Amino acid sequence: MTTDTVAKPATLQKAAAPATTRKVFISDLEVVASVGVYEHEHRYVQRVLVSLEIEARDTYDGRSDNLHDVYDYDEAINAVQVTLEEEHINLIETAAERIATRCLENPAVEAIKVRIEKPDVMTSCRAVGIEIERRR
Repeated sequence: MTTDTVAKPATLQKAAAPATTRKVFISDLEVVASVGVYEHEHRYVQRVLVSLEIEARDTYDGRSDNLHDVYDYDEAINAVQVTLEEEHINLIETAAERIATRCLENPAVEAIKVRIEKPDVMTSCRAVGIEIERRR
């Protein structure tokens, strides 16, 4: 029998399971923040709505009911709140980048989409805002 025809043990024949991801989302988290370039935006806080879509590496087995086995969205909510409450930010683009950077510090986070809306800026539309996507 040649080495090409020798059966390999079952443990060696098993291929590693492909890595999967899970989308975690937070929609319209309302935070009161000091954000904006205009004088009145420096003087007064305003509502901002933040939505996140996080692509997290998935190791959840579908059976466990343990929070430690999944990405905890409270971590992302905390990143938003800390970022928007720590100091005045002129541009919501800057706020979005800081939120994305904080979330990507978790090694399980592969990608993030951050959408920030200012609903009270213009009376002629529901909101103005921006959206960014960042990947590890």
